[in-house]
Amino acid sequence: MFDRLIRRFSLVLGIAALASLSGCGYNDFQRLDEDTKAAWAEVLNQYQRRADLVPNLVATVKGEADFEQTTLTRVIEARSRATAIQVTPETLNDPEAMARFQQAQSQLGGALSRLLAVAENYPNLKANQAFQELRVQLEGTENRITVARNKYIGAVQQYNVLARSFPTNLTAMMFSYTPKASFTVANEAEISRPPTVDFGSQGAH
Repeated sequence: MFDRLIRRFSLVLGIAALASLSGCGYNDFQRLDEDTKAAWAEVLNQYQRRADLVPNLVATVKGEADFEQTTLTRVIEARSRATAIQVTPETLNDPEAMARFQQAQSQLGGALSRLLAVAENYPNLKANQAFQELRVQLEGTENRITVARNKYIGAVQQYNVLARSFPTNLTAMMFSYTPKASFTVANEAEISRPPTVDFGSQGAH
């Protein structure tokens, strides 16, 4: 009889504990944590898509014999740095690692912008169908990167508000749900407007 009462009491305590966790945001932390991971995976996917376009773009531009070699070199080096960074799930909780990742991607984006701007001075490139197709693909990829980064920023914001608000911050401390790193203020301002690269019109002369 006593053992039965103990078991019943333990069951009641367990139910109460679960209800308490739910009321203090435990389930929300689980959901938002998965949301941020999914959003981050899409950011990485779009950055990888851009990196994959670079070799073909460089190969096409090299066909222009007198093309500015410094510009090409900067693109190649920037891609190398961007793809060399090891991105792990822990990156989301490490502002310094996130900053390094952002810087590398920003450098690649800047190098590509410079390459496309310089290409405007080469009529043969502007008339090259393969080059024009790559430009269109890059334009689409830049737009997808913007969308993916915006979604990630939104997901992180929801998660971090939960982690810092009372009483859910108590749950965060109990289960080590630390705030996640987001893009810097400068990046957020930048992605709030369309990409600044002028890809020109396809087939323009």
